[in-house]
Amino acid sequence: MSNQINPKKLLHSKWTKRQVENRRKHFIVVAVKYDELGKVSDCQIQAVLDTEPQGIDWRQLRDSSCWQMGWK
Repeated sequence: MSNQINPKKLLHSKWTKRQVENRRKHFIVVAVKYDELGKVSDCQIQAVLDTEPQGIDWRQLRDSSCWQMGWK
């Protein structure tokens, strides 16, 4: 099963990582860039516990075995 994501609504969306790493479980999308065709070219997420965002391929968020929409 996969998460249904609208690329236009990625910014400020909240995510829960199913495999907690270094106490980082809850994330928020803090930056999204689009190319000239309106497709996502860059996506940055940030753990609630961190101050530094990290790049992610936004399509990875579709994998419901790794990511869950919202903070759970």
